[in-house]
Amino acid sequence: MNSGLKHWKEAATLILAAGRADRLSSPHRFDYHVLLLKRSPKSGFMPNAYVFPGGMADSSDFSSEWLDIFKAFSSSPNFGLRNVQQPPETRPPIFATDRLKLGSPIPGEVAFRICALRETFEESGVLLFVSKDEEMSLLKSLEDRRTTDEVKHYKMNQVCSSELSKWRTLVNQNPSNFITMCRELELLPNIWALHEWANWLTPVGQYGVTRFDTAFFMCCLEETPHALQDHKEIECSQWSTPSDILRSYQARELWMAPPQFYELSRMCRFPLLSDLQSFARRRSTDGCEQWLPVVILQEDGYILVLPGDQLYPSNSSEATTVDMTVGRDGSETALHRFLISDRYSNRLQVNITPKYNHLVPLVGPFDSDTKNHNATIITK
Repeated sequence: MNSGLKHWKEAATLILAAGRADRLSSPHRFDYHVLLLKRSPKSGFMPNAYVFPGGMADSSDFSSEWLDIFKAFSSSPNFGLRNVQQPPETRPPIFATDRLKLGSPIPGEVAFRICALRETFEESGVLLFVSKDEEMSLLKSLEDRRTTDEVKHYKMNQVCSSELSKWRTLVNQNPSNFITMCRELELLPNIWALHEWANWLTPVGQYGVTRFDTAFFMCCLEETPHALQDHKEIECSQWSTPSDILRSYQARELWMAPPQFYELSRMCRFPLLSDLQSFARRRSTDGCEQWLPVVILQEDGYILVLPGDQLYPSNSSEATTVDMTVGRDGSETALHRFLISDRYSNRLQVNITPKYNHLVPLVGPFDSDTKNHNATIITK
């Protein structure tokens, strides 16, 4: 972790999609659910918000002790993760930072996956891992990937519930216990199941003093695991389809921040889990763009512009709020923005071509996913 950052706390989030048990007989358009957690009203960051599991990186995520846990993968760069083709000079700093210079032998691509898996375990009780018994099979699949470009997809493994509960309590007490758990239970955090998806930065003054530089990962599971709240920062958990979550948001039944809204809108392009998994795996080696939303104040709300929008400033690294009057009729040439009048009124305008072979989101309104999805895209 980079303690020298001026504005940001580094963090990682996991978008966890899992196949529905009734997917063969259900009339629902989506054959998978997404895990959302409701933050406690006492939380210091985005209280009452529905979020993907995740949280701030801990020094233990970068501990050299992981070298022993992943010893069998020491000869493979980044512990066997596939190489990202994005040029180093355009990589988001959260991934491009030389961690050796900060005193850690653990690459950022590995450490932030560990962080996402640890936080998911802490907040939801879902533990994604590969057992030592599967280690040789995984090593073989990594070798085979040189020709197939695929890694075997592992289901979520099960651990005795009482054992899992004990370790979850210990990890919540001290994140470094995640290393101890992996060592004693002889398991590996399943970093290979996580695909690089996005990188969002918190705008100034939106959700409190703390601002996060967050790596978003995508993971697809064949079966839906059981999730539990942590009774601390998380009030409840739920599995729902992307379109139903967005419909609930627009019905003011739940609240989420723009990054969650945006990424769920992207996922609406994939009703089938197999298609989402295939796209996420294939696209992840292209890299991603760092997005710092910029707030443009309006009399009746504000516009949140993203990179690529005509109004996005050439240098957004410091000031992230601009007081100016702009039209809301979508007449600008390049559009990549939210129009926001209140916390439940996110409306996306997107007509840019995403970088790194990523997706533009579907734009609502979102009907229940048992009906026709009434979504549109603004085009030039």
